[in-house]
Amino acid sequence: MKKKALYNKVDKELLKKKLEQEGIERTTLSFYQYAHISNPKLFRDHFYLSLDEVGVLGRIYVSQEGVNGQISVPTHRVEELKAVMNSVDFLKGIRLNIAIDDDGKSFIKLKIKVRDKIVADGLDDSSFDVTKKGIHLTADKFNELTNSEDTIVIDMRNHYESEVGKFKMALTPDVETFREALPVVEKMLEDKKDKNIVMYCTGGIRCEKASAYYKHRGFKNVYQLDGGIIEYARQVEAQGLENKFIGKNFVFDERLGERISQDIISKCHQCGKACDEHTNCANDACHILFIQCEDCANTYANTCSVKCKDFTMLPEEKRESLKGQIEFNGTKFGKGRYKAHKKDETLQID
Repeated sequence: MKKKALYNKVDKELLKKKLEQEGIERTTLSFYQYAHISNPKLFRDHFYLSLDEVGVLGRIYVSQEGVNGQISVPTHRVEELKAVMNSVDFLKGIRLNIAIDDDGKSFIKLKIKVRDKIVADGLDDSSFDVTKKGIHLTADKFNELTNSEDTIVIDMRNHYESEVGKFKMALTPDVETFREALPVVEKMLEDKKDKNIVMYCTGGIRCEKASAYYKHRGFKNVYQLDGGIIEYARQVEAQGLENKFIGKNFVFDERLGERISQDIISKCHQCGKACDEHTNCANDACHILFIQCEDCANTYANTCSVKCKDFTMLPEEKRESLKGQIEFNGTKFGKGRYKAHKKDETLQID
């Protein structure tokens, strides 16, 4: 009997075409669980086979500290997915955060990777108790507590996430990674240790670790939004509560965002027009994440600059020969800082 593959190595464009032709409704969801996994590689392979069996696509990280996943599943097989989850002791009854604004095309293949951590945080977990975390808040309790003058709301996400959507009253650190955010936020709050510190992120996983860390660092009243923005939006709609979140919730899949309110709080990085549509530069040698309106997408051929547009117009052989010799906005993996966008610089080739 042929052994089933544990990795999907089919060409990206073929996978996109297959998804388009699939013709079935899909549900996008996310989950995480901190747990002790003694053999992450063995668990990864078993988990891959189980999820592949029910048609799951997505990206999942596995480590000795647990799992963190964003996936899509055929809607008619959601119960089968739950059965797979319930077959794993530490995943029994796990909450699956269902996407708010979902077209079913969030992922094109299943990828499960073994990592040192399920979220890169740079922390020494042995130095504090990760189980002593902040108090979880439902949407109504979050709304109530954030009405108090003694409450400070902190966005634990990156600048390109909060740029398109955030809670009205939130402080938004200017950072590109969660690892970078932890010391920056601590510095911002160093003289406010007696205040109510309420943190939030996309689905809750970053706050799960951060809240325990800040309690260890002497913050007395630490809270976190249970289930993050995704669960908050679901509860607000279901219970008819005031929605304090404005704009879009950035997501790390093909959609790049799901609309929570009709407010547009950001601008096109190229012309300054009101816009909150993230995209990646069409020049694969750049690929920087940035915000671009439809007019600029036409003007710049879906690239971030004249330089990148010029590069995409070159013959493929020429582009290949120049790779690594030219620096673009995203060459060093920047995340859409407009000050780095030299959009009118032309391509210079010796």
